[in-house]
Amino acid sequence: MPRLFAGLALARGDGRFPRVIRTLARTNLLILDDWGPEPLSADQRRDLLEIVEDRYDAGSIIITSQLPVDRWYELIGNPTLADAILDRVLHNAYRLELSGESLRKRPAPALDA
Repeated sequence: MPRLFAGLALARGDGRFPRVIRTLARTNLLILDDWGPEPLSADQRRDLLEIVEDRYDAGSIIITSQLPVDRWYELIGNPTLADAILDRVLHNAYRLELSGESLRKRPAPALDA
């Protein structure tokens, strides 16, 4: 997600922002990976709202996060925008909550030579 927001900020600065937002809206599946490592800035909140609003009932979004959904309001920061964003994201969502040890912590399988 940090790279998405950095790219949107750059696009806003060089005039490509509307085109980038249209491209995101037309994508069949948008994957927002690693949601929640840091709170959103005001620009990021507005960008995220625009993205989810454009995609509502038009395209799918997969969001991966280590942060529980009940802490997403805190992450978004602005209660009004958080309500708007999460209403669109969670309304028709299927939630999968995984538990157990991280697969990254497991030793790699030995390769037979």
